[in-house]
Amino acid sequence: MGLIFAKLWSLFSNQEHKVIIVGLDNAGKTTILYQFLMNEVVHTSPTIGSNVEEIVVKNTHFLMWDIGGQESLRSSWNTYYSNTEFIILVVDSIDRERLSITKEELYRMLAHEDLRKAAVLIFANKQDMKGCMSAAEISKYLTLSSIKDHPWHIQSCCALTGEGLCQGLEWMTSRIGVR
Repeated sequence: MGLIFAKLWSLFSNQEHKVIIVGLDNAGKTTILYQFLMNEVVHTSPTIGSNVEEIVVKNTHFLMWDIGGQESLRSSWNTYYSNTEFIILVVDSIDRERLSITKEELYRMLAHEDLRKAAVLIFANKQDMKGCMSAAEISKYLTLSSIKDHPWHIQSCCALTGEGLCQGLEWMTSRIGVR
């Protein structure tokens, strides 16, 4: 009975779920955050440090930390990991040259003790650009099928139009209380 009550309480309480939004510089992390928040494109400059906003989806509260992706800032990503339930990895679908760096960063995060229970949403951003890699191509390159100890989902999107973003958030809300 106590377990049932705890499950119901977690579903209906206004508990906040911590999310970190990571990815290489210029992937579209901040654009996605503010598309979630205001449903519009805002002019951004490179994030130094982080931006944090609360996003509410179907009575589910997400505290989203958008973390700068420049090379000099990536070594400090781990300071944001504590109590993280979801990782949103934003991939620039045009940037083939740096996909190997994205892969290194992804697997470094997944190996971190503080993220052992985190679910991973990969946004294959910039799908509106000619010559972009598909979500399937990115999934294959990142060898996502080898990830067995973290729930994951890859979603094609375009941060500028908002296309695909809601589907990603819906996947996240479907994961609440599943672990």
